Amino acid sequence: MKVCLLQIDFYLGGCRSLKEKRHRLKGIRDRFGRAANVAVCESHHQDVHQRAQWTFVASAASSDVVEKTLMEIERNLQYSVDAELINVQREWLI
Repeated sequence: MKVCLLQIDFYLGGCRSLKEKRHRLKGIRDRFGRAANVAVCESHHQDVHQRAQWTFVASAASSDVVEKTLMEIERNLQYSVDAELINVQREWLI
């Protein structure tokens, strides 16, 4: 079993409220948390208007499958979220 953690930090320029932040980032958990091999959560900056960090954990029998899954998540977020990806980190756990 291979497991990798993906942390993505977002910058939400011009965001003035937590309500606006939630609106701009809505759907991340629903979109990616449905996959059988992925867990997702908002992991940091919950009370900061212009920052957010989301963590994704993917697992599979093959590291290639895990890497492909996380690459698709990252690519999708670059084009579907009204925020700038300012930091992306991967950490292999197993």
